[in-house]
Amino acid sequence: MPLDLSALEAEVTRNETVDGSASVLLKQLFDEVESHKNDPAAIQALVDRVRASNDSLSAAVAANTPAAPSV
Repeated sequence: MPLDLSALEAEVTRNETVDGSASVLLKQLFDEVESHKNDPAAIQALVDRVRASNDSLSAAVAANTPAAPSV
């Protein structure tokens, strides 16, 4: 019986997409920070947005991460 790698291939593709999205997000973030480096209020607004987004990401990761098996 041949090994079905389709599920693994789908996960690799999804991971590559997530990695690419994270890279784009970080580039945009750093470009924004650099363009507003002399505007503390704009920098603070960006920090607040990233923190809110990070909180959402953390919650999603926690909600979708299986608990470690108890020993």
